[in-house]
Amino acid sequence: MTGLLLGLSTFALASEAQAAEPENTLVLELPAGEVTIALRPDLAPQHTARIKELACAGEYDNVAFHRVIDGFMAQTGDVQFGDMEDGFEPQRAGMGGSDLPDIPAEFSDKPFERGTVGMARSASPDSANSQFFIMFDEGSFLNGQYTVVGEVEDGMDAVDAITKGDGPNGSVSSPDRIQTATIAGGC
Repeated sequence: MTGLLLGLSTFALASEAQAAEPENTLVLELPAGEVTIALRPDLAPQHTARIKELACAGEYDNVAFHRVIDGFMAQTGDVQFGDMEDGFEPQRAGMGGSDLPDIPAEFSDKPFERGTVGMARSASPDSANSQFFIMFDEGSFLNGQYTVVGEVEDGMDAVDAITKGDGPNGSVSSPDRIQTATIAGGC
């Protein structure tokens, strides 16, 4: 019994050690519930700072999950064309970014697994801006090719419930949205 208790307390300490500090915790309110994401400034300081800046400015609020591929990932964060309450352009969602400059790649050896959050980009590795995606499953073919910016700590059930794409390349005709995006520790 002592070994079991020791094992449980070691597990509890390991879980606490992995939890992000509030200032690096992104909280997304989705239609199916809250998602808590541990941002990783140790892996991608510029990308993490950008997500925090946009979340604090309210830029991610009401932004569509415009590309959702079952068994792969859910993509969102197009603050230019994806805001479903201000200027939503479904046919252009996924083509925009923010008013801020693109960010150079910050690749790491952190693998893309279920719950990993990565930055979306065009063919150029240095073109990430505001868009990000959450993995439904592992995607080892992305390893070293896209910037890992965080991991879902809680709420993967709400991510799994995001409406899947019904159009070409995972486009969603009636998308779910980020209702609000906040930083747990405040801005």
